Amino acid sequence: MSAPAVEAAQEPFRRKTLFWGIFASLLAAAGFFLLSTYAPDFRQPEGGGTPLSKGGSGYAGLVEWLKLTNGQAPPMARSEEAFSSDVASEFLLIVTIAPNSDPAALARIIKLRSGKATLFVLPKWVTLPLQDHEGWEMKLERLPDTVVNDWLGRITKAKLGEGKSPVGQIDVAGRMVTTPEDLQWVADNHPLIAAGNGKAVLTELDEEPFYVLTDPDLINNAALKDPQKAAAALDIIAMLEPAKGPVMFDLTLHGVGRKYDLAKLLVEPPFLALTLSVLAAAALAFLHGLGRFGPPRTEARAIAFGKRALVDSTAMLLKRAGRLGALGDRYAALMRARAGALLGAPQGLPGEALDRWLDSRDRSETQGFGRRFKAAAEARNLVQMHEAAEALHDWTTRRLGERR
Repeated sequence: MSAPAVEAAQEPFRRKTLFWGIFASLLAAAGFFLLSTYAPDFRQPEGGGTPLSKGGSGYAGLVEWLKLTNGQAPPMARSEEAFSSDVASEFLLIVTIAPNSDPAALARIIKLRSGKATLFVLPKWVTLPLQDHEGWEMKLERLPDTVVNDWLGRITKAKLGEGKSPVGQIDVAGRMVTTPEDLQWVADNHPLIAAGNGKAVLTELDEEPFYVLTDPDLINNAALKDPQKAAAALDIIAMLEPAKGPVMFDLTLHGVGRKYDLAKLLVEPPFLALTLSVLAAAALAFLHGLGRFGPPRTEARAIAFGKRALVDSTAMLLKRAGRLGALGDRYAALMRARAGALLGAPQGLPGEALDRWLDSRDRSETQGFGRRFKAAAEARNLVQMHEAAEALHDWTTRRLGERR
């Protein structure tokens, strides 16, 4: 078999093919990460009293109605920055409240829209989605007054009025429309839209350009099937538009654009620079690992040869066994015998007699060897043993040099 054939058998894929395969995999992984991170922000809220809902309590019909009459679709505020900017101050923001809306989000809207025209539409009905018709819903019952009053109290100090309005029709900017079923109203002596004396359906706050539509059945999808109410819905918005400006619908109250997590922090400023730096460092490390720098290092033996390796292994075993503290006196006795042999001590001298003989060899110091011997015998840790062993070695070397 030829050399190219052998090389092809060992490498079934070309390096360029492997490189582009890895690059495509990394690119797909990055795309999946970004899409999964931002997918909740682009997921449309379904059902209920939202501007995108096509159910009876939704307001998608009003959005489409404004698109047909104005020639362009009204913008949807998917973030708090969208309706709190200076440009958004020219818009009439329509905030449609659902029973499951976020109270904290409503508080932020009230704070950010201070001084800007805003219409708050209260909830009214308890609904369930219809299984056979996607986007449709079934009306069960009216929301308890306590639930609606809780939302109303977050906007203004008012409560729903008790009792039914005897008025069969409501005057909306000179247009008479049928009074909605189970009308919701609040007490107000100067209402923008009234359902009888002192009964306001559309009221304005005193301290802010905020408006509250107490009954959503005047502008929701269920109301727009009546031509008179459909026309009256435009009349209501025309009454409130600042300088006949455009209209904007809020989606943040329904959970759009409010979710923050670690993944968003990684791909948005100011931490985006850190993420890019880490990715660049990883890419450089990958490129660095593609090529070899210098010859390959040979693998070292598990047990090395030589006296040093033997000494190191013995020391490691003694340390792990916890026997280092008992080596001082043994090492001192070994150095005594070695010094006596090197300096020519008489044979058969006992330990203390040999110490005295070795001390007599040192004319510059009294009991020079004996003191060093005692220090080594009493050493109990590595530092003491090292100092004592070095002192004994220096003494022996110096005496041996004098003898020669």
